[in-house]
Amino acid sequence: MTQKLKIDFVSDVACPWCVIGLLGLEKALDNVAGEIDADIAFHPFELNPDLPSGGKNGLEHIAGKYGMSFDRVRENRATICHRAAEVGFTINTSDASRIYNTFDAHRLIAWAGEKGRQLAMKQHVFALYFTQQEDPGDPDALANAAHAAGLNATEAREVLASDRYAEQVRSEEALWRERGINSVPAVVIEGRYLISGGQPPEEFERQLRGVAARLREEQASATAAT
Repeated sequence: MTQKLKIDFVSDVACPWCVIGLLGLEKALDNVAGEIDADIAFHPFELNPDLPSGGKNGLEHIAGKYGMSFDRVRENRATICHRAAEVGFTINTSDASRIYNTFDAHRLIAWAGEKGRQLAMKQHVFALYFTQQEDPGDPDALANAAHAAGLNATEAREVLASDRYAEQVRSEEALWRERGINSVPAVVIEGRYLISGGQPPEEFERQLRGVAARLREEQASATAAT
């Protein structure tokens, strides 16, 4: 029998480990197709909510935020690019790349969720930021991403020109922080099992199978007790 799982994926579109984690999770779910049927919902998290319009140089920002040398930041960047390539994603970050505010991108992803295109929107915003090196707060870039995700670009612009979904995004961010999520990606299964970080596909697969097995045991025990 196929085990159904509800997965909450908490992430920021400017987080490279989040795209690595998402693609690793997707590959794992492909490997357990027929055994596990997952429904994934995406939730916002902002790593740098106070960034101004236009963003900041990424190399300088990360070095200052984490107390790292430029060389150490570059080493970490190379590791991240390699891990992304392993799951089929291209990250083109360089010393000139910028880190941007992602609030409007999260608003548009919330809107896409109501249209049944949340995963596609998330994927295209990741590509916009990491592969195309564009600003995920730019209305034109986001509208183009919405169109690529199968959504109406004009309606996307209307959402961005308003304050729609702003309160929803803030409320969700606060909710997940209250639940103890302070780093991303955070993959929460059935509201009680947490997988943290950009895990490789085989680790996601191992943990998914483990959760599914525990749930089956619980369901069997509940049935036997009735």
